[in-house]
Amino acid sequence: MYLSDMFEYAQKIQSHLQEVVQGQESVLLAASDWLADTIIHDRMIHTFGTGHSHMMALELFVRAGGLANVNAMLDSMVMTSEGSRRSAEIERIPGLAKIIWDQHKIDKEDVMIVISNSGRNALPLEMAMVAREFGMKVIAITSLTQSSKYPSRHSSGKKLMDVADLVIDNKVPSGDGILSIGGCQTGASSTISGVFIVNLLATEAMKIAAEKGARLPVYFSQNIDGFSNEELYDKYSGRVKHL
Repeated sequence: MYLSDMFEYAQKIQSHLQEVVQGQESVLLAASDWLADTIIHDRMIHTFGTGHSHMMALELFVRAGGLANVNAMLDSMVMTSEGSRRSAEIERIPGLAKIIWDQHKIDKEDVMIVISNSGRNALPLEMAMVAREFGMKVIAITSLTQSSKYPSRHSSGKKLMDVADLVIDNKVPSGDGILSIGGCQTGASSTISGVFIVNLLATEAMKIAAEKGARLPVYFSQNIDGFSNEELYDKYSGRVKHL
């Protein structure tokens, strides 16, 4: 018996990841092309998310085998490490996105990725708005099912899916869980779905850039002897706040 036959979550999540790709090939390829251009033209990929969505922003940031031209816009006030209820309230407050934005070095030729499962709260929505107003290309990763079910919490009445240039649906059901156990919706899927999407985009971008002759700015694992990332650290230290 295979593990996937034993565990319901394993079965459901594998099926879910297939669903993420099916029917979205064109938007995934378009987003990958945008990220490839940042590699080829020495531009940055900025990532932002609040609550659990900040984990997807962090996923691409300074990791073994990952792109070095990534600036994760991390801020303690929107992370659950500073208090889960606190962060949930803060992401609903308008005006904070610009404050965080101003702390980073951003060029209009860069690309912004904003992750929000619900897409209804002020902070991720306004981060996408600020980026669009600045002239940047914005990629949103969100749940179209969840976003369509409930109203915006922003005065504009808009949601993340309304303001991004490209919208990638994480195919997560309303409420996040893909299992029903004891009458409870459980088995969160948004994190695995989001991490899958950002890694898919990054690796496809690398393939495109490599085929065009670009040198890939990819980190080596710091736990493998004989390699150094110092050249990349030096190159991006002025553009990556948390490096």
